[in-house]
Amino acid sequence: MHNPPVSISLSSYGADMVRQHGQGSFIDLLAAAGASRIEWREELLTTEQPAELAARARAQGLQSIFSSPLELWLAGQSRPNPALAVALQRCEAFGSAWLKVSLGHFTDSNDLSALAHVLATSPVQLLVENDQTLQGGRIEPLQRFFTAVEQQTLPIGMTFDIGNWQWQDQSAAVAARQLGRYVAYVHCKAVARRADGKLVAVPPAMTDLHLWEQLLKHMPAGVMRAAEYPLQGDDLMQLTAGHVATLAHLGQSRREPAHA
Repeated sequence: MHNPPVSISLSSYGADMVRQHGQGSFIDLLAAAGASRIEWREELLTTEQPAELAARARAQGLQSIFSSPLELWLAGQSRPNPALAVALQRCEAFGSAWLKVSLGHFTDSNDLSALAHVLATSPVQLLVENDQTLQGGRIEPLQRFFTAVEQQTLPIGMTFDIGNWQWQDQSAAVAARQLGRYVAYVHCKAVARRADGKLVAVPPAMTDLHLWEQLLKHMPAGVMRAAEYPLQGDDLMQLTAGHVATLAHLGQSRREPAHA
C-alpha cells in the first residue's frame, strides 16, 4: 500500500528562521524526513531563485506546492484578481504543480468564465483554501463557489485547512461533510487559545488526530495532506520525520483490507 503524499508547509519552522536561512535550506531536511512534497511560502521569500529551488527539490524527489496570500476574488470586482496570472507563472517558475490561494470576496456575480480563461493558460492546478477571514473562512461562500466550479467543471480543488475554521467559529466537521468531496489538499493544524485570547496553531494532541481521522472520511482516499503547525526542536529531522509518519498514517485504516 502506498502512503498518501505528505507535504510540509515551510511556515511550520517559523517565519524568522525560514527568512534567515532561505526556503531552499529545508529541501534536504524534508527529503530525509520522508516528506514527498514541500510547500513554498510566497510571504517568506527573500532572495531565493525559483529555478534553483525547483531543480534542487526535483533532485531530491520532492514535488511542490506554491502558497500565495492572494485572494482569488477582490471586493466589488466580477473578474478574478488580476494578480492570479502572475501567481500562476511564479508557481510554474518554482516547479510547483499546485497554487494555493484564498477565496476572497466571492459573490454570484463573479465571472467564472473569465477565471476559466486564466486557468487555461497554465498547467498548474488551482487550490482554494478556507482562510481565517470573514469572507473566505466560512462554509457558505466556499460551498457556493465550489458548487459553481463543479457545474462549470473547472479544474479547481480545495485546500481544507482544519484549524482555520475556528477563526470564524465554524465547525470543521460540518465543513468536511459539505465540502469534503472537493478537497485535494488538507492543511493539518491544531489550534489553542492563548491567555490573551488569541488563537494560535499548535502541534496535534491525540484528540486532534482522532478528529482528523473523522474529517478525512469525508474526503477522497489518500488525499494529499500537510503539516502547518509549529515544528520546533533540537533535532528538526527527527521531529519532522515523526510528524510525516503520523500524517501519512491518517485515514489509512479505512483503506486496509479486513483480515479473516
